[in-house]
Amino acid sequence: SSAYNTPKQPVVRFKRNKHHKGSIYCVAWSPCGQLLATGSNDKYVKVLPFNAETCNATGRPDLEFSMHDGTIRDLAFMEGPESGGAILISAGAGDCNIYTTDCQRGQGLHALSGHTGHILALYTWSGWMIASGSQDKTVRFWDLRVPSCVRVVGTTFHGTGRTCYRSAVASVAVDPSGRLLATGQEDSSCMLYDIRGGRMVQSYHPHSSDVRSVRFSPGAHYLLTGSYDMKIKVTDLQGN
Repeated sequence: SSAYNTPKQPVVRFKRNKHHKGSIYCVAWSPCGQLLATGSNDKYVKVLPFNAETCNATGRPDLEFSMHDGTIRDLAFMEGPESGGAILISAGAGDCNIYTTDCQRGQGLHALSGHTGHILALYTWSGWMIASGSQDKTVRFWDLRVPSCVRVVGTTFHGTGRTCYRSAVASVAVDPSGRLLATGQEDSSCMLYDIRGGRMVQSYHPHSSDVRSVRFSPGAHYLLTGSYDMKIKVTDLQGN
């Protein structure tokens, strides 16, 4: 227990002051580790060329993107080799679009529109797929091969039953197999959704305040959730 009482001070390997003009809300590494992206309430996305071996900026100029007209709440690099490892997706407040950017060429690709509330969370999987969680109480799935929304979760569709979010979706994650979506909501609930079956599996309340982070363990046996209630919880998904 004494180890917990005296936490070790972290060693700062790299630091840059005044990187943005505002608060930094989100960061992401590219899969190759050579690009470090940040999003801020100054409405800019910045991409810093990074050298992992020296743990320092390479000295090449940062890329700066100004397509957002509100705070950038989340960003992520597409994982798959198909995308070349340098396609960045970003979203947030303002026009409620998701923007995709090719950081290799330094140019914008798509503006994905459909959400009617600020986008709070993004997640990418299987090379092309994106999940986005929004204040409009929906999760949308997007496929970059057909740059469009392929499914909306949280509203009623004909014949597909009802999966209804009662509050803003503040966090999203998809398990490694691409079968299960987990979401964290501002009303303190979490929801598990069967992507292939198109149905809700379970909704439960592990926390007493906003759930701001959900992540699957590598084997998807556990779900890790973090909340404004200052607790981190691990849920065993193998039971019933």
